Amino acid sequence: MSLTRITNVLRLAPRVAAMQPHRNNSSAQAANEVSEQFKTLAISTPKPFVFHVELNRPKKLNAMNRDMWLEIKTCFETLAINPDCRAIVLSAAGKHFCAGIDLSSMMSMSQQLADYDDVARKGVILDRAIKLYQDSISAVELCPKPVIMAVHQACIGAGVDLITAADIRYSTQDAFFQVKEVDIGMAADVGTLQRLPKAIGSQSLARELCFTGRRFESAEAERSGLISRVYPDKNSLLEGAIALAADIASKSPIAVQATKENMVYSLDHTNQEGLDHIRVINKLNLQSEDFAQAVAAQLTKDEKPVFAKL
Repeated sequence: MSLTRITNVLRLAPRVAAMQPHRNNSSAQAANEVSEQFKTLAISTPKPFVFHVELNRPKKLNAMNRDMWLEIKTCFETLAINPDCRAIVLSAAGKHFCAGIDLSSMMSMSQQLADYDDVARKGVILDRAIKLYQDSISAVELCPKPVIMAVHQACIGAGVDLITAADIRYSTQDAFFQVKEVDIGMAADVGTLQRLPKAIGSQSLARELCFTGRRFESAEAERSGLISRVYPDKNSLLEGAIALAADIASKSPIAVQATKENMVYSLDHTNQEGLDHIRVINKLNLQSEDFAQAVAAQLTKDEKPVFAKL
């Protein structure tokens, strides 16, 4: 950075800092408003700008029924544009994280299909349902706010689809995982086959897990890279995940969200396409107030800057 640029940054920083809003209870109010929409999710704000989304069908082991699929999509699309949200922790209530798809929902779908004799019309119904479920999981990946999964006990089938769409995955020691779809006579179709190999970096292991449906424990999940940190119990897991989310939320939302956008984009593009993408983003973002504040704080060793909502 040139001397002229540094001088300008230092001159701008005090004026920018004065423009920042004070934190208030708007995050908690926003969480309550979001949470009231849902039957299968519970929403809270344990830290400023941190939203905690909890799968909330504990009596059904958080098996994913149609309502939950729809609500996950709505929730993450809502948080994506909520200025009070900068980081999200997703965990689950009850004994297990997720027992997979709710088989009673699949039976309801079978009954609906029975009303039609024509295979083409049955295919249209199935195509729409699968696309809806795919979009639900993809809403987690496409949400510009970093999403941290906090997994305990069983994470099966659709649960694996869900966690592989996240940015960061933590678990308890007693967590275990299964790509279970092969055991009910189907191929996983809402994200695991696409995202799991990238998450663990091994086509061989990913295919073994998907072809066999075998259970793999937290230790293996950590070794493979699916999980980045393991905690002894659920309480310490949530503390760790929320602390990480709070740290992320303290950073510039412009910087964090641009980072996620480019990393997701770069997963299925060439290195040069990823470089071109971030260059387009940063030719605007390097002119932001956040950049000026952050650089000034680093140069002057001031306290952490407080960034405006985005």
